[in-house]
Amino acid sequence: MMRRLILSVAVPALMLSACAGMPGVQDPADTAVPVSQASMPGFPSNLSPEGVAAADDHLALEQVDGAEAMAFVARENERALATLEGDPRYEPFRQQAEAILTATDRIPAPSFLGDGIGNFWQDATNPKGIWRRTTLESYASGDTQWETLLDIDALARAEGKDWVFKGASCLPPAETRCLVNLSDGGKDAVVVREFDLTTKTFVEGGFVLPEGKHRISWLDADTLLVATDFGPGTLTESGYPYIVKSLKRGQTLAQATEVYRGEAGDGGYGVSASVFRDAEGRIEAVLFNRPLDTFRSETSEWRNGQVQRLKLPERVAVYGTMGDLLIFSPEQAWSPGGIEYAAGSLLSFPMADLRERDQVTISNQERLIFQPGPRQSISDVAVFGDRVAISINDNVSGRLSLFKNTGEFGWAERQVSVSPNSAIGLGDSSKGRQELFVSSQGFLTPPMIGLLDVDFLVERHQTDVATSPNAIVPLRSAPPKFDASTHVVRQYEATSTDGTKIPYFVVMPRDLALDGTAPTILFGYGGFQISFPPAYKPEMGKLWLENGGVFVQANIRGGGEFGPGWHQAALNENRQRAFDDFAAVAEDLIARGITSPRHLGIYGRSNGGVLTSVSITQHPELFNAAVIESPLIDMLRYHELPAGASWIGEYGDPRIPEEAAWIADYSAYQRLSPEVDYPRVYITTNTRDDRVHPGHARKFAARLEAQGHDHLYFEDTAGGHSNDADPVANARRWARHYVYLAQQLMD
Repeated sequence: MMRRLILSVAVPALMLSACAGMPGVQDPADTAVPVSQASMPGFPSNLSPEGVAAADDHLALEQVDGAEAMAFVARENERALATLEGDPRYEPFRQQAEAILTATDRIPAPSFLGDGIGNFWQDATNPKGIWRRTTLESYASGDTQWETLLDIDALARAEGKDWVFKGASCLPPAETRCLVNLSDGGKDAVVVREFDLTTKTFVEGGFVLPEGKHRISWLDADTLLVATDFGPGTLTESGYPYIVKSLKRGQTLAQATEVYRGEAGDGGYGVSASVFRDAEGRIEAVLFNRPLDTFRSETSEWRNGQVQRLKLPERVAVYGTMGDLLIFSPEQAWSPGGIEYAAGSLLSFPMADLRERDQVTISNQERLIFQPGPRQSISDVAVFGDRVAISINDNVSGRLSLFKNTGEFGWAERQVSVSPNSAIGLGDSSKGRQELFVSSQGFLTPPMIGLLDVDFLVERHQTDVATSPNAIVPLRSAPPKFDASTHVVRQYEATSTDGTKIPYFVVMPRDLALDGTAPTILFGYGGFQISFPPAYKPEMGKLWLENGGVFVQANIRGGGEFGPGWHQAALNENRQRAFDDFAAVAEDLIARGITSPRHLGIYGRSNGGVLTSVSITQHPELFNAAVIESPLIDMLRYHELPAGASWIGEYGDPRIPEEAAWIADYSAYQRLSPEVDYPRVYITTNTRDDRVHPGHARKFAARLEAQGHDHLYFEDTAGGHSNDADPVANARRWARHYVYLAQQLMD
């Protein structure tokens, strides 16, 4: 099954960007003059949805393809491209970025596919990519022989579509029949077609689903469990499905049989079915997940044709099954039967103990597998027949352990030797093979990928931890793409306004003079329990570090670096903590002499766009640049713009007066003032982004323009939220980012 590309530490939707600048910034030690609401012409007179809309003079820009919106985009794009692509640095940057992104010596990210290895590959010859496979032996060799399964460039040409490959799901254990996901222009919504790997053709009369945000799992060779748009009234306000149906081969969606239903008022990303199997492909459990909001959900089991809710906490991450055991992590403190388990721990419970109508079994099975320490968190988990592999964030660096189930004697741990001070990623795993792909990388260390055979004995008790050296067989190592010898990595801590210690990494020249003149990019995210450990960013190294720049990564609250508590500390009414953490890191960088406001820029993307836009409006005196990419910015109307309502659990509901009040305290779109000197920011998004609506970025740029603030705005017309549709186009994107940053922070 094609599952994930493991060389990326973060979801593709969260790739890095850059920052923008302002001349004549004041010393951060000086207290900024508070800005009154009276000086904010876009601030609503009341915070009701009607009041917010009445105060919005740019609502027309929310029409994705509206005439006024597209005229605005064309005008802004012309100015931005003249400024950025007209810079003499642009073409060298573009060429360097394209050489990196299309390099044929990149590591092909592997996934288990039947008895071979699958990979999706893009380069200059195949910008849309080819889905291909080989054997493990060939993959590990120096001369891999690939067999093309599906050529997306050829398919797009033949069908006249801007197809973007969004992965495939194949039926275990043979994995010869697959559901291929194709996006038109890079949107999250996909068309699904059944594909036969033996003939390398789409199946005549096979499963086909029209464009939508589907949730699909194979039940058997002739049955799918599908959550999708079944017609009027079958989607939530976020545009996600809340009904699951069983779709038999040959049936239309209208003929499918309903097996599970949530409610139209559900939040989150839509109901889904998960089918968990053993090593031979036999079904161990079928679970339905019904999101109540962004993070809370109900989990139910489909068994013998009946649906039964499981007694799991509402905040939970389910990782898999091990026979009759469910492997999961409660993301809140949980006390079943009076026994307390910490949020973020990893547990194993017999399914019978979790069924509401079943009596609790008498079992000596040890429930607790692993409990992270105060500066640790679980990064990922892979479940096998009698053991689990866990990648662990330990003060934002990775480690790896295997835990074997010894029943009443607990879970025996064996630590696997990995590179220190690196991000450790778990790639695809195979229960049948008892194998797992593992990657490691650092800011200055290119990625490597290896194969871990988990099928070895772990005989010791969990209190007697054994270390297994050299258990990972190296398969591929990426060559360096920039000269890392000039830089070093340091980890520091800043103190936030409430005294919390905020870790951050600095990648800086070895001989850096601490005189405040270093051009510095500060990256942050701080949301959705997403962690940012060290990662190799070759385009950043080539275009920024090699030119003497400094890169900083702030691990602020709202992320998952230290577990669910680190995330939940910045939810809803406590969102300001994430912004305060980010500002504290900026101030700490300045206090250390690493940089100064004149040379400090920020970059954030998606949820990071909330962070960067708020940082610019709350602390314009700290920064001279901000790249605000694919952003959320209008937080009082974000729920109105698809698929914003799915994130209410993260930010709060602007329709509730109390929650609208705390959101209005920071929402950057409403808090812009013509009386404040902001940096010249660079805002960029994508017309085909159906995850974070382009209206956010457009309206922010339009209001900056109306208030007389210098800015740059560029909107690409294809690629979607992930920016992974075309590496050649992505090279142009990175070149624009770094030209802007160089203009603001180096010139």
